[in-house]
Amino acid sequence: MTAVDLDALAATARTLLDGTHERFVAGAGAPSAVAKGPDDFATAVDLELERRLVEELQEQTQIPVHGEEFGGPPVESGTVWVLDPIDGTFNYSFGLPTAGTLLSLLVDGRPVIGLTWLPLIGQRFWAVDGGPVHRDGEALPALPTSALASSIVGFGAFNIDSRGRLPGAYRVQVLSDISRVSSRIRMHGSTGLDLAYTAAGTLGASIVFGHHAWDNAAGAMLVRAGGGIVTDLAGEPWTVTSTSVLAAAPGVHEELLQVLAGVGEPSSYTPTSRAREGVRR
Repeated sequence: MTAVDLDALAATARTLLDGTHERFVAGAGAPSAVAKGPDDFATAVDLELERRLVEELQEQTQIPVHGEEFGGPPVESGTVWVLDPIDGTFNYSFGLPTAGTLLSLLVDGRPVIGLTWLPLIGQRFWAVDGGPVHRDGEALPALPTSALASSIVGFGAFNIDSRGRLPGAYRVQVLSDISRVSSRIRMHGSTGLDLAYTAAGTLGASIVFGHHAWDNAAGAMLVRAGGGIVTDLAGEPWTVTSTSVLAAAPGVHEELLQVLAGVGEPSSYTPTSRAREGVRR
């Protein structure tokens, strides 16, 4: 796609997301409507907004959409919009303002447009491939080289007893070791907000333990467009199939990789033993 195509598509996407502002704000506090797992659910507003935006995006751009709630075409190939109608659903349902809508355009798995709309806060972030990042009507400067000790770090959610790819005990050890360098760690409960604020320089870094494209693609695009570095937690370049995200300003990213190297491999952690060992250190 040409730059003109991307600019035009981004403008269309911005208009459509702006059109959902009133409904998003009015629906805040909506209860669970669909249980998706023991710790996950969707509200009726999630479903309504996804249906609406999928229809409008496909009609106005002739590009298919993959949404969190209803799925869609593969995100690894072809040209496809990826949509999370409400990122931070728990926050949204309980009335916290840290929730928003995430939209990205992927071409063969690479995000080339990223948009993060935070209606309850009244902020909009967007960028096309190559930057810059825009916050509302302002083009933001590229991220400067920074230090971890002076940075706020957005941190993903965890349960100490959880198992899986990135066990809870591993996540707690990451939290513990980062806190030895930066005491400014925040858990906002919204991947999109964390990554957008990293792209804008409000946060120095974001650590994301999730792997879904609808959570990560828009924010990864924004951080890259803003001059930040985006990898997985092992330091490999982030792709739409990556199982985690480490997004940070230059300098902060390198320091965090050093901390993560000291934590060790996630597979070596049990739900309790390594976390207890870390607390005793």
